[in-house]
Amino acid sequence: MGFTRNQIGIAVGTAALMVFGFLGYIWWLSNQGPVLARSDDHDPLTGLPVSIRLNPLRDRTIEHTTNQFLRELRDGHCDQLLSEWENDYRKKYAHFICDSEAQHPLLSWELAEWESAPPLAILHYRGKRRYGKIQAGTYQELFTVTTENKDGQWVVTKYDAMY
Repeated sequence: MGFTRNQIGIAVGTAALMVFGFLGYIWWLSNQGPVLARSDDHDPLTGLPVSIRLNPLRDRTIEHTTNQFLRELRDGHCDQLLSEWENDYRKKYAHFICDSEAQHPLLSWELAEWESAPPLAILHYRGKRRYGKIQAGTYQELFTVTTENKDGQWVVTKYDAMY
């Protein structure tokens, strides 16, 4: 059984429309920011959205930089990681972070919000921490990592957490 010219034309036209539609969607995604959508519901305490939908085509170098920083904190390399912070006004703050991280180690984290304010990118995370050595168990908290674009490289410049 053969196909008519109309059937072949409809099939080719439909396939071309699907391909152009897909390519148009990819082009549209590539021109969007890292966050595609934020939920209408916000946390009453922090004001952060309950959930966000991230662009699958976003540049992930900022996330890789912050994840590397957080892994180093989690693995106990805080003093080496924050050693350059000790050369300026943040010396006491760096010691406070390292002491607090030792008492309340970070177990896991997930991205909760992304703010772009060039040359800065501020990433808010929901993290799971272990209580101090006396008390067993875990708790959830929000923390923030600020990165700055310095000569094409993303560098962590600030870490805010409540312990």
